[in-house]
Amino acid sequence: MHPYLPRRAFLRHSATALGAAAFTVLSESHALGRTKSAGLHFPAKAKRVIYLFLAGGPSHIDMFDYKPALRKIHGMELPASVRNNQRITGMTSGQGSFPCVAPMFEFKQFGKCGAWLNADLLPRTAKIIDDICIVKSVHTEAINHDPAITYITTGSQQPGRASMGAWLSYGLGSENENMPAFTVMISQGRGQKQALYARLWGSGFLPSKHQGVQLRSSGDPVLYLSNPAGVDRDARRDQLDTLAELNKDASDRFGDPETQARIAQYEMAYRMQTAVPELVDLSQEPKNVLDLYGPDVKKPGSFAANCLLARRMAERGVRFIQLFHQGWDQHGALPRNLRMQCEDIDHACAGLIMDLKQRGMLDETLVVCGGEFGRTIYSQGKLTKDDYGRDHHGRCFTTWLAGGGIKPGIEYGKTDDFCYNIVENPVHIRDLNATILHCLGIDHRRLTFKYQGLDQRLTGAEEAHVIKAILA
Repeated sequence: MHPYLPRRAFLRHSATALGAAAFTVLSESHALGRTKSAGLHFPAKAKRVIYLFLAGGPSHIDMFDYKPALRKIHGMELPASVRNNQRITGMTSGQGSFPCVAPMFEFKQFGKCGAWLNADLLPRTAKIIDDICIVKSVHTEAINHDPAITYITTGSQQPGRASMGAWLSYGLGSENENMPAFTVMISQGRGQKQALYARLWGSGFLPSKHQGVQLRSSGDPVLYLSNPAGVDRDARRDQLDTLAELNKDASDRFGDPETQARIAQYEMAYRMQTAVPELVDLSQEPKNVLDLYGPDVKKPGSFAANCLLARRMAERGVRFIQLFHQGWDQHGALPRNLRMQCEDIDHACAGLIMDLKQRGMLDETLVVCGGEFGRTIYSQGKLTKDDYGRDHHGRCFTTWLAGGGIKPGIEYGKTDDFCYNIVENPVHIRDLNATILHCLGIDHRRLTFKYQGLDQRLTGAEEAHVIKAILA
């Protein structure tokens, strides 16, 4: 052991080195088209992921999970046998009455698959219905926003774990040395916004170079990307070379792997000075492509603009692209607020799928769209003729997937007539994450990192299953 190397740093360094070595082999095997024995990995259908995260809990009842019987029970009390003393939030636990609310929108069947969809809110999504797989039986134990969104993005309700994008950066790396493997963009919806914390795209216990890089909608796309006044590119290069020598000396003396991560981040930032401005320049995109994403596509920071940037990042080898669209927490005025939110995302979601498909990229790009939980069948607060709100509901909600490795034009899972409990093919969020990794050629049980004496994984210590029925 090096005389200056603390025991914990030695252990962290060993784990990082072994993990890096293992996944260097994995990445090389993918590049050569080989598979590896012992179940470590297998041929990947997808090369990258675009995750459209609807933060706040979109109402599956009002968008995807059509139940004609709800019209007959509108205004009636939710039977105690259905609720079955399940955990509910403090916002409705004391209201005493739980009146059922039927959606105040029209549903129709679309496509060859005949899937039911909210025709009022999602007319563009209806056009791609045969390209997506709608999973109606996703569930989670979390019922409040921060634990729920932390759970689905990192595999734990407790902060401090590595996010999915960080895991994929660690396991697979980037296909473009001038771009990070993991990028994040945030758009502001027109509803009640829940806070989003940088730890949701953080690296947790993984080396910090794997954390997501957030692109901003104004100013420098990435903070501190531009050189300070009076410093040209050559001067910046000289500074980085000198800094790298100092950091290398510190790394040799103390053996802290974070020092190497810092060197890598500085170098990535330098390369991004050229790559990112070209990435965010949409002036060369033809009108017919811009039209796919809708009228907001030219508005920086909009969901539509971010979807187009996501496609451009996918073209440039970014491994994991996560878009957060805020504003789905509709405890009141749901018909009005949900309509506005769907206007924000419907055109762009459909346009992204169409754009990827026409470029021949959809087969190698896995697109995931969903939130951290759904909404309750019962109304929160007073139910009026044309207005209502819904509380958080983790017992069942809907997520759709398309592209790399996913069977198109199908529905999976089924809920009861109250959209409250799952009656067929439950999908825990761990199963969803395991399936995403599977599409990328990763066995979720094998993607591990030693931390606190345990082999940590994105899917946690509990059992997780790949949803084989939805795989192409």
